[in-house]
Amino acid sequence: MALTFKTLPELYAHGFDTVIDVRSPAEHAEDHLPGAINLPVLDNEERARVGTIYKQQSPFLARKLGAALVFRNAADHVEQRLSHHEGGWRPLVYCWRGGQRSGSFTWLLQQIGWRAEVIEGGYRTYRRLVNRYLYKDSLPHRLVALDGYTGTAKTELLAELDRQGVQVLDLEGLANHRGSLLGGMPGGQPSQKAFESRLAARLVALDPSSPVVVEAESSKIGERLLPPSLWSALCAAPRIEVTAPIDARTHYLVRAYDDILSDPQRLRARLEPLRHHRGHAIVDGWLALIASDDKHALTRALMEEHYDPAYDTSRKVHRHSVLGRVDARALSSHDLQKAAESIGQLVDRF
Repeated sequence: MALTFKTLPELYAHGFDTVIDVRSPAEHAEDHLPGAINLPVLDNEERARVGTIYKQQSPFLARKLGAALVFRNAADHVEQRLSHHEGGWRPLVYCWRGGQRSGSFTWLLQQIGWRAEVIEGGYRTYRRLVNRYLYKDSLPHRLVALDGYTGTAKTELLAELDRQGVQVLDLEGLANHRGSLLGGMPGGQPSQKAFESRLAARLVALDPSSPVVVEAESSKIGERLLPPSLWSALCAAPRIEVTAPIDARTHYLVRAYDDILSDPQRLRARLEPLRHHRGHAIVDGWLALIASDDKHALTRALMEEHYDPAYDTSRKVHRHSVLGRVDARALSSHDLQKAAESIGQLVDRF
């Protein structure tokens, strides 16, 4: 009998040794349960082929071909990828809706003697639980937002706070994006569904009785949207303002954004659309600095003429309570460690 999970925390606490996603590689790549390994019983082409036969010829012919392919691929997984497991291994299996793919694979594993079970409703059940947790249930966590100008190393401060034992939520890390105009990172962003999976897993792991420090963000990180409950909580969260001199911020950003600062074509493509917002003269000045490969001057100009004014405008529109202000000084490792200790003390009093 398939296992039924009523809440997302209950599913995450499943207790099995391995979670196996038997969907196609394309389905798995879009999103999957955290930590699940992909052992497809139909690859992308096979799944498309079976689906075409089902629609255009006969459901029976499709099921017959599908069964042959499923058991052929399953046998290969058992012989190659699962051969090292002992008799007490307990895998939890799912497919799209807990149907034939996961049922057939689970049956085969059970016949071998492994204590395999299948998730009732498969991935669709998982997505419903994620959706309910992020979009319907109220967020149980108390957030404290790190705020400050671009370049005040808020992401590194989150990492330092985590090392010091403070609960943190790194939204930019989960979204694989630095949260700004030039914030794209190697590897690209996860799908919206995958981002929500990462976010839900992190939130479930956090203790609601203790504050959670998060960087103040907009409702979008790159192309990924924050769920409304999280966005509302972030807007209402008290702020800890982080400050640093513009010279220190410039040096920090040149290091942190070296990938895009070293890619003139990509950089120009990002900055050109700002002409209608900042004016031709300012953007032409940026492009001239790109042409001269003056990364420090360009970075400082972007802060003075774009990022800082945008931040100042936002502060005038959105008023937040402030728990305190912390000076990160030169943004060295020592400075960030001391700043994180000060932030931790402010959070403890919240």
